[in-house]
Amino acid sequence: MNLAYIAFGTNVGDREENINVALKMMEDRGIKIIKTSKIYVTEPYGYKDQPEFLNGAVEVETNLSCRELLNVLLNIEKDMGRVRHFKWGPRNIDLDIIFYNDEVIDEPDLKVPHPDMHNRDFVLKPLCDLNPNFVHPILKKPSRLF
Repeated sequence: MNLAYIAFGTNVGDREENINVALKMMEDRGIKIIKTSKIYVTEPYGYKDQPEFLNGAVEVETNLSCRELLNVLLNIEKDMGRVRHFKWGPRNIDLDIIFYNDEVIDEPDLKVPHPDMHNRDFVLKPLCDLNPNFVHPILKKPSRLF
């Protein structure tokens, strides 16, 4: 089994329902949710002229490779009707792999740990709810110390 941390966010439509649907779809597709963080209301990141987000994270176990996990998450976003108009724009659901075991992956379309996650409170707070002692495999610091 592989341990992964997945961040989620939404600021379009029924935000709570978007989260519930996405998490159910993850479980329906064989991703076992171990823990779910608190849900945080957060200001938009990057592009500011949009509604507030609901953000959180889940700790999951999966038999999927990191690449397979990414594909499942992208398909969930697609199945939920996500449209990518521009970077950091509004979205009904966003699912990002933050950590996958303690692996470091640097491919054009797959970067783990998630780049710049250590500078984003909307990722760090939920991650600390789940595991404040998880050590970033590149920066060698636990989540709680960022």
